[in-house]
Amino acid sequence: MKRSGAISMGMDGLNNAVIPGHATPEQYTKEITIANDGIVNQAAVLKYAQRCYGIIEELDRFGIRFAKTENGDFAVKKVHHLGSYVLPMPNGDTVKKALYRQLRRARLLISNRYMATRLLTGADGRIAGAIAVNTRSAEFLVIRAKTVILCMGAAGRLGLPASGYLFGTYENAANSGDGYAMAYHAGAALANLECFQINPLIKDYNGPACAYVAGPFGAYTANNEGARFIECDYWSGQMMLEFFNELKSGKGPVFLKLNHLHEDTIAEIESILHKVERPSRGEFHAGRGTDYRRDMIEMHISEIGFCSGHSASGVFVDEFARTTVPGLYAAGDMASVPHNYMLGAFTNGAIAGEDAAEQAYGLDFAEIDPVDIARERERVLAPTRREDGIPPNQIEYKTRRLVNDYLQPPKVRRKYELAQARFAEIRDDLENRMLARNAHELLRALEAASILDCADMAAFASLYRQESRWGLYHLRTDYPAKDEANWFCHTLLSKRDGRMTGEKRAVDPYIVPVADDEKALYGKQRLRASA
Repeated sequence: MKRSGAISMGMDGLNNAVIPGHATPEQYTKEITIANDGIVNQAAVLKYAQRCYGIIEELDRFGIRFAKTENGDFAVKKVHHLGSYVLPMPNGDTVKKALYRQLRRARLLISNRYMATRLLTGADGRIAGAIAVNTRSAEFLVIRAKTVILCMGAAGRLGLPASGYLFGTYENAANSGDGYAMAYHAGAALANLECFQINPLIKDYNGPACAYVAGPFGAYTANNEGARFIECDYWSGQMMLEFFNELKSGKGPVFLKLNHLHEDTIAEIESILHKVERPSRGEFHAGRGTDYRRDMIEMHISEIGFCSGHSASGVFVDEFARTTVPGLYAAGDMASVPHNYMLGAFTNGAIAGEDAAEQAYGLDFAEIDPVDIARERERVLAPTRREDGIPPNQIEYKTRRLVNDYLQPPKVRRKYELAQARFAEIRDDLENRMLARNAHELLRALEAASILDCADMAAFASLYRQESRWGLYHLRTDYPAKDEANWFCHTLLSKRDGRMTGEKRAVDPYIVPVADDEKALYGKQRLRASA
């Protein structure tokens, strides 16, 4: 736990810090509403914006150092259209250690090396607990609980990186979509899974190029002529569409341009990007002979994934982090509060914890059906009982290779239909022929099952929404335009009677109004020649 998860090596900054004097909660809510093409639960976004400054102050007290001015105020930088929200963290590598110290102080029970496999529900549909398996001994563990909070990160191993390495992913490779799969099989609704996560990255390194971090210092995304071609480096679907179009044009490849900056500025950027979050970044550039002072840094597009932190695809939650299953909560990159990032995980995790504790008070534990436990034990341990078969890494590679071949946008209906047929063939192999020779391979087998579930959900959700929206994230060739009349809504995917189903859910009335001329801010990303 001390060095696990998406921020195992820390974080270089907060992307969405709503700090008094720099932005208001209402301003941030409007910003995210526009960036996400209007399909948001504003109550959840606003509640985050109202609570996150208190979390920043708490982190500050924990000893996590944020960039500050000579007056001691937070040194907030601007990337977004409507406000300033980026707060650098000079010693962001201390985040996980500082949080771990707080857990030790609170004397919480921590069960390391257990992988959750399924949620348990009672006869009344309320959450009853979870099942887990030890990743070293394959010991089975049944956990009874009055409330459960899912905070299992993004589906980071859905697509396959251009390098072909299973674990060379943009997102943390340990996050294989287990939370999405568990929520789905428990009957919870998942929202807008067709809104894929796709990010700009350093070519061949598969880490963020960090125009978002370097942008406030004067860096920007440029084409092969060294010209800036997008108006704003904030990660929206429209920005990624402009990035994609430039890559495919005669003006690609695309680069992060820093070589026009002063030496002191470049040194400051290096001190942030080369020491925190991905310390191998500096070594990669040194090995390739790339120098920010001389060279532009070649960029490319990441594989697809699910992640509300960078897009909008997640388990559907309200402003209290409640899912559609009573007693079940979700927070962080797998909950449907869009553009949430690390600070959103902390803030909504606090919101979830407070409400979950309040709801649990006075409740009895729900009864668990022993048949459910026996069925899950049989499913989990089946690969260990085979003498011969297909190892999990081959099942995973085939799934993710097909995700790249068929699901990567632009989305083509016939490709998606072929993908669904191929995924069904893989599922037959997974359920009847996958082999696990030890506890570690059993872990990989369970991850492969979650990855396949997420691939199925990605295909289903993308075919269900019959329009294009969110720029490159959901770009359908057969429905190339937005259809506000029919598809200005959340699309919810859930499991009913053993089958994947979809439904529309209306967007709740806005708390913070958005003017018509503001709605197009992220739809006008390309710089014009006259600009």
